[in-house]
Amino acid sequence: MSFGRDLQLERENRGVSLEELAQGTKVPSRFLCALEADNFSGLPGGVFNKGIVSSYCRHLGIAEESWLARFAASTHTSSDERDWAVFAENVKRNRVQMGTGMRQHWWGVLLLLIVLVALAWVTWHYVIQPGVRPYGVFSSSMLRLPENPGSGLQGPGAC
Repeated sequence: MSFGRDLQLERENRGVSLEELAQGTKVPSRFLCALEADNFSGLPGGVFNKGIVSSYCRHLGIAEESWLARFAASTHTSSDERDWAVFAENVKRNRVQMGTGMRQHWWGVLLLLIVLVALAWVTWHYVIQPGVRPYGVFSSSMLRLPENPGSGLQGPGAC
């Protein structure tokens, strides 16, 4: 017997219609029909095929790993396709793990930007334009007292 025919018999033995299977797995019935008819060219290809077989098996409650192995043997997938399937699964796993690490990464970038802005401000005010003073800041040389303190003062009663 063929892979697709055996899979169809498993489904029929459990009393599950093709429409129920399509609704339960969210896989279009045309792909399920192609799978049961061993029409592998009618499947979307690549990792999606493995996902369809996995969903099919999970919905029926049958051993997923053994059916996936049979599917791979019946489609004669090359090692390149299997490598891509493994790669895609690893990417999915790592995306979930990287979620919190990326948030910490952005906090570091924000802190670095704040430090750079502060450094630019200090450089501008103390290196590039050191002679320009902000309003209200005076040096001791700006406050000169008159040399003859009594001569310039004219108070009440002075002639």
